[in-house]
Amino acid sequence: MRILCLHGRGTSAQIFKSQTTSFRSRLNDLPITFDFIDAPYPTTPASGIDLFYDPPYYTFWPDDSPTTLQNARTWLLNHIAQNGPYDAVLGFSQGCSLAALTLLLHAHESPLTPPPFKAAIFICGGAPLPLLEELGYTITPEMRSQDTESRKKLSIQADSAAILAKGAERWGGGGDAGEVVDEEAIRGEIERCGIGKVKIGVPTVHVYGRKDPRFGAGVQLSGVCEGSIRRCFDHGGGHDIPRSSAVSERLAELVRWVLQEGRVA
Repeated sequence: MRILCLHGRGTSAQIFKSQTTSFRSRLNDLPITFDFIDAPYPTTPASGIDLFYDPPYYTFWPDDSPTTLQNARTWLLNHIAQNGPYDAVLGFSQGCSLAALTLLLHAHESPLTPPPFKAAIFICGGAPLPLLEELGYTITPEMRSQDTESRKKLSIQADSAAILAKGAERWGGGGDAGEVVDEEAIRGEIERCGIGKVKIGVPTVHVYGRKDPRFGAGVQLSGVCEGSIRRCFDHGGGHDIPRSSAVSERLAELVRWVLQEGRVA
């Protein structure tokens, strides 16, 4: 089994490999090869990442324009053609967006041909709203505004100063203090916006943290995937991958489930 691993913006293949060591070590009994690849564009480090990891740092796209996103998809498909096939994809943050838009566009353009992956694991991901709008989803101004604000809050809560001052306590989520975020309401909203529209049709796992400013974006991504073959897990933290034994065990269980559901394992 081969799993393609796509890191977040401002990190690297080596960094993502380190971030996932704990739960991957619990899958050693399975014949899995994790293929960690670097994105094509050098960039500055993601907020706070330089405190823990040395350069280089990469991004899959330098901006969010439709042309640039399409170029990223083409780059990924070329990589798969040259180095694949892959059974599944594992992404974090921006890596999730790239995997999601690739699967969505495949479902839209070539629904009768096999997708590039049989299963997907999304960690702290987000729904690619501009693409969803192109595919016919009704993306409201409020949804766009919330997406923009969550990105700003992530940049503030994840930066080096916040880490040094507050450590793990820096994560305050994306809402106001004490606000309860309704996961089902967020998922239901994006599902209603896309009734009858294309969805990601392979089995998926969605991992996000309630204290992550991008929590809502991760829930939205789950809403554009088929509900009968998705599983979601709130690890309770921020925009990261907790290494605790309990979280690592649960992540490993979910990887096993999605591989079996996708008939990979």
